[in-house]
Amino acid sequence: MRTLIQLNLFLFILFIFFGCSKRRDAVISSPDGAYTYSLHINTETSELSYSIHFHDKEIIGNSKLGFVFPDKIEPKEEMIIREVITKTVNSSWKPVYGERNEYPDVYNEALISFMGNNNLYAVRVRAYNEGLAFRYEFGNEDKEIIIIEERTEFNVPSNATAWVSDRAQSKISKVIVSEIEGAKERPMLLQYSDSLFVAIGEAALVDYARMKLINSNGVLMSKLEGEVKYDKPFNTPWRFVMVATQVGQLLENNYLLLNLNEPNKIKDTSWIKPGKVIRETTLTTRGGMACVDFAVRHNIQYIEFDAGWYGSEYDEASDATTITVDPKRSKGPLDLLGVIRYAESKGIGVILYVNRRALEKQLDKVLPLLRSWGVKGIKYGFVNVGSQEWTSWLHEAVRKAAEHELMIDVHDEYRPTGYSRTYPNFMTQEGIRGDEESPDNAMVLNTLFTRMIAGAGDHTNCYFAPRIHEKMGSHASQLAKAVCIYSPWQFLFWYDRPEGSDPDQKGAGGSKYFIQEVPELTFFDHLPTVWDDTRVLEAYPGEFAVVARKSGDSWFVGVLNGSADRNFDIRLDFLEKDKKYKATIFSDDALMNTRTNVKMEDMLVNASKTISKNILKLNGMAIILEQVE
Repeated sequence: MRTLIQLNLFLFILFIFFGCSKRRDAVISSPDGAYTYSLHINTETSELSYSIHFHDKEIIGNSKLGFVFPDKIEPKEEMIIREVITKTVNSSWKPVYGERNEYPDVYNEALISFMGNNNLYAVRVRAYNEGLAFRYEFGNEDKEIIIIEERTEFNVPSNATAWVSDRAQSKISKVIVSEIEGAKERPMLLQYSDSLFVAIGEAALVDYARMKLINSNGVLMSKLEGEVKYDKPFNTPWRFVMVATQVGQLLENNYLLLNLNEPNKIKDTSWIKPGKVIRETTLTTRGGMACVDFAVRHNIQYIEFDAGWYGSEYDEASDATTITVDPKRSKGPLDLLGVIRYAESKGIGVILYVNRRALEKQLDKVLPLLRSWGVKGIKYGFVNVGSQEWTSWLHEAVRKAAEHELMIDVHDEYRPTGYSRTYPNFMTQEGIRGDEESPDNAMVLNTLFTRMIAGAGDHTNCYFAPRIHEKMGSHASQLAKAVCIYSPWQFLFWYDRPEGSDPDQKGAGGSKYFIQEVPELTFFDHLPTVWDDTRVLEAYPGEFAVVARKSGDSWFVGVLNGSADRNFDIRLDFLEKDKKYKATIFSDDALMNTRTNVKMEDMLVNASKTISKNILKLNGMAIILEQVE
């Protein structure tokens, strides 16, 4: 890895002076010149504002910067730019796991400080080829800072189309910006025209209040969930803007959020292992043993015991240092330590769920204890999110887990902002409208280009649950979804249980159906969960997507179709030239005499070929492309 840093590089940043020495404007551009960030100080009011252009087209119009503090600070003198420190970075880094095996980290940066108007902070701007980001940096050495509101604006066209949701797990709707009501989740996807898409969000939210976006007279504005307090110097999270001519480019470039976080702080990462997961739904010894045996047969790396193994997750008296099955969830018996030992003997890891009620009072006891049991990871459930207090608590809980070599999956409302780069034991998180909510393909296709810009998502995939054909889509769609929705811990069987599990015990989600050894399970058997490269071949939110991901010499392709029948012509020009590949295609076919109606077919292809298929509404297709001699 080579990093080139040049201070005071004025080739890429231009300052415009008003008068002989009073600087009120600054402009910084990305290395490829596509993005331009312009900062301006109003001569009369000393207010800060900015704008962003992409290939000379205005993306963010003149938008205010700043905060509301408890006491209004009256300006004492006009505000001007005091100093600008610039640098350029041309580097790359290799993640412990990811959607690529290496990420470029190339940007121009300016740290802009001010004088006058009782100014408390500087603004740092980074212009990447993939997007543009800025944050506020406070140098309060001797006093406490209290932020009542952050007033960062994003002045977008009021007639732009936006995909919005109230909560991380709620439905995603398509509306006009001027019609947005209430605070909406980030990242927010916007469409300005047929060939211009914009994503707005935040990165590196570690110990600050979560930002959402509201419509204020046609202008998007940041809305913090509570006050922010610091008695030492601090930085806010980054506010980012990404632009693309095709929506799939936003997903391909989502590593921008990782780049905006600090590098990995875990020296030895050998214990951090991605993999596939089957959830044990019955909370019984028999069910656990059956899951281990199924995992061995089907190249699954983990089994997970969910809520109820230590009592009711909603009862403050439940003790996560004991194994006490919740009778409302299971009649047991559960020899959890015996299952963990059996899993270890078979090379399978065990993940345990712990609700935030137990975590908040027992975290420092639970972490070392579960590690001593041989547990590989914990799923933190129903964590508090939003406020500065709980945001800080959660990320500290991730750091503490790393001290005990425990991997983490955070469930419910938490949405990522790239912290898994800094602590890669933070494998995945929900914050997504997953299979627990029974979304159809059209909703998943909205999720793909909103939520998934933020990072890995635990979609709680299931395969045999009745909801698939009753509400969601098809079984080939479920195969494809495991490619499209990235997660280093990929749950494949959320409401499904293997043969050998107790037939008299109803499973989680009311599941009473068993996994059948249908032929297409071979797709899951071969499926990786992390990738060397990722391409979005064609896509539109809510309607369709073709995602191709590379692992070694092989490629895996997921095709999801929305609410209308569609012909797909998938060009294979991303394959290595002059090489032959065996394509195994998994598609929906009502004539197949299996419970899942999935057809498998093989063909030889190369980079010049096209795979064509008519896919019915809410159906899908998955493809494995293996290099052959």
